[in-house]
Amino acid sequence: MRFDPQTLRYDEKGLIPAIAQDHASGQVLMVAWMNAEAVARTLETGRVTYWSRSRQSFWVKGDTSGHVQTLIDFRVDCDRDCLLLMVDQTGPACHTKRQSCFYTAVRDGAEVELMAPLTE
Repeated sequence: MRFDPQTLRYDEKGLIPAIAQDHASGQVLMVAWMNAEAVARTLETGRVTYWSRSRQSFWVKGDTSGHVQTLIDFRVDCDRDCLLLMVDQTGPACHTKRQSCFYTAVRDGAEVELMAPLTE
């Protein structure tokens, strides 16, 4: 059966959350948004393409930063309303230059920084 991006359950703005996870380490890297066209472009090119809600435009991860996400596996959750993108990440995934956007933990009521920005 051929996959059709239109079969996914998008929100009222036509978007679906996409979780990027490092395929080798299993580390969750980031969460972003995709629309049907971003899904199609990602599957066609193998370069992860998101929809920027602030800029109202497509962004191919790494086009400006060089921190490319190459798609390894594309997974759809049971409700078809969330995506899991297994990726090969070149450089940091977060715009703060950290490997993951999830670098802050709350422990014993305090915020703890788990990782420092990477130096290039």
